[in-house]
Amino acid sequence: MMEAVGIIPARYGATRFEGKVLKDLCGKPVIQHVYERAKKAKLLDDLIVAADDDRIIQAVQGFGGRVVFTSKSHSTGTDRLTEVVNEMDVKIVVNIQGDEPLISPLIIDDLVRAMQDDPSVAMATVVKKSYSEEEFKSPDVVKAVIDQKNFALYFSRSPVPTLLRPADKQAFFYKHIGIYAYNKDFLFTFKKLPASYLETHERLEQLRALENGYKIKAIETPLETVGVDTPEDLALAKSLLEKERNA
Repeated sequence: MMEAVGIIPARYGATRFEGKVLKDLCGKPVIQHVYERAKKAKLLDDLIVAADDDRIIQAVQGFGGRVVFTSKSHSTGTDRLTEVVNEMDVKIVVNIQGDEPLISPLIIDDLVRAMQDDPSVAMATVVKKSYSEEEFKSPDVVKAVIDQKNFALYFSRSPVPTLLRPADKQAFFYKHIGIYAYNKDFLFTFKKLPASYLETHERLEQLRALENGYKIKAIETPLETVGVDTPEDLALAKSLLEKERNA
């Protein structure tokens, strides 16, 4: 049995930025940056791109990555995960977003290690402290509310906690970084749950787990990453990547 595998769901038809995983970023497609960084994680036994389009298949094969074709009918990345790992003998499945070109392998390893250290944890994700008023107000930045034992209480696109005052320079919120780890059994339990009320209204799939009484462990990281959802995000990722290379 493998301990942990990383799956990178990659859909071509993104609503806000079609084909974003294939957009050029400093000479490579976005998906290649994601794959090459995730490949450096020490605790993954395998890494697979789960694609829904021949153009993505060809791009990943072109840079030597491992890729499988998955159904176009999947509505979420989690559904795409389950298709890939269904026949795999593995304990931990890591869902790595295909539009996170600056993802750190350290984040992936921390997530896997958290699952290994506490076998009772069925699902885990990553958060980062942010002091940015702009991020706090942005519906594109998901906020996480965490309890004292580092389990998620809630996720929202709205500014929460609502009492956070921008004038308070010490005030922070937890920004959610959209990478998840599941034990395989729970992944299939989660998939079978119907879409929940909160999930539908917040457009956040992880709320399905919380609304059904399951816990999500939150791992804090100091590391930054950028999700490419718009051309502006792509430009920001380019700027950060160039700064990283020149450091």
